[in-house]
Amino acid sequence: MNKVLITGGTGYVGSHTAVEFIEAGFEVVIIDNLSNSKIEVLDRIEKITGVKPEFHEFDLSDNQKTADFFQKNKNFDVIIHFAAYKAVGESVQKPLMYYRNNLNSLMNILQGMKDYQIENLIFSSSCTVYGQPEKLPVTEKSPIIKANSPYGNTKQIAEEIIFDTINSTKNLKSIALRYFNPIGAHKSALIGELPLGVPNNLIPYVTQTVAGIREQLSVFGDDYNTPDGTAIRDYIHVVDLAKAHLVASERLISNKNKTNFETFNIGTGNGNSVMEIINTFEEVTGKKINYKISPRREGDIEQVWADTTYANKELGWKTELSLADALLSSWNWQKKLMS
Repeated sequence: MNKVLITGGTGYVGSHTAVEFIEAGFEVVIIDNLSNSKIEVLDRIEKITGVKPEFHEFDLSDNQKTADFFQKNKNFDVIIHFAAYKAVGESVQKPLMYYRNNLNSLMNILQGMKDYQIENLIFSSSCTVYGQPEKLPVTEKSPIIKANSPYGNTKQIAEEIIFDTINSTKNLKSIALRYFNPIGAHKSALIGELPLGVPNNLIPYVTQTVAGIREQLSVFGDDYNTPDGTAIRDYIHVVDLAKAHLVASERLISNKNKTNFETFNIGTGNGNSVMEIINTFEEVTGKKINYKISPRREGDIEQVWADTTYANKELGWKTELSLADALLSSWNWQKKLMS
């Protein structure tokens, strides 16, 4: 049985990925400091899969604790590194917090991999590495231009750190999956996006506004150079995203990678505006969203969506779930939380 370490595995994308790996027959071990997730997620993963993953609670930016963990736990076929702070706006306000957390945790993991000959790393990267692209859609060959936020910059620097470490280390391989915007929830409505405190992402703010937890949704900017003036993103169902990690892991484990560091865009290949999200949500749920137009938010880019041709061809992966599927599943998850 292959063994996977998932850092940030009780978080939103991490928990859905843990489910996919358990169902594919992997032994799953999770590390999380629970800074933006809850321990009950482990029970929910068990309800879905029948298996409760092994869990370790500590902060991966702590050098000693991470070194101690790897000394006792070293037989991993692959590591998937999600654990990171991820709010663009917050990173603009607290850049040092983002650099310290996101980069130290990665370097500690890479050190553990070097020390104990763990060969395969899947890195949770982001389309923010492309900044505001001059040409759309973005391909993996699109230029990496200056990031619009410290969060985006941590992803750019992290990819450079991985690349340099791989070049200096025999047998170390990595795939960086550059996500676009994950949304939606598992069909069971047992796991989904559950930010602690006020959500930074659009969809949980939408569902919490409809549920009466938040008074009103702010649409940040209606004066962008887009058809309806609101920002455009590529929204991918989190289950499709989770499955991309499984395919990428199998590629590394079976040595089918073409170079020791590969990058793939993981999105749908379509861009949707904030107003399209609001309208589609209202259509599929029959619920009205109370929203207002607010000023643009610092660090946000105008529009970005993926060219997924390379990932579709090389990984043999493509999205299967629609925007409507994702939005309806998000609402079902919110309703389950309230029941």
